[in-house]
Amino acid sequence: MTDVPKDKVEKKGLIKKLKEGVDDKEEQLAILSTFVRLGILIWSGAILTLAYVELPEALKIPKQDLDPTFIASVFTGVLATFGVQAGKKAGSTGGGGISKADMERLIQAAAQTAPSQTIRIESAPVKIVPDDKNS
Repeated sequence: MTDVPKDKVEKKGLIKKLKEGVDDKEEQLAILSTFVRLGILIWSGAILTLAYVELPEALKIPKQDLDPTFIASVFTGVLATFGVQAGKKAGSTGGGGISKADMERLIQAAAQTAPSQTIRIESAPVKIVPDDKNS
């Protein structure tokens, strides 16, 4: 075994170690994509925190007046790519999902009150074309 002088040893960066550790290009891209998403998650979380937290005067950082709506959407979007989704409790008000039983009950109630036709589309795509014969 030959000893290589310490000054001749090549230092490997994170990307080079990743390339050597994982041979498949798709796996390399998946790992890189995860790191990018984590970076965006940390960045957006930090910006959101700064939007709501008042920093001490000793830091001499002026208060930032910004609308955190866009950053919050980026934050929740990146969280969703990791499988984390914000949800509301079933009994809470303010939207959320509607169950199949609730939808059927609403359709029945609408059918009782007004003469109308309800069309429920189960799968997409659907193309609606006018009939020229009745014109």
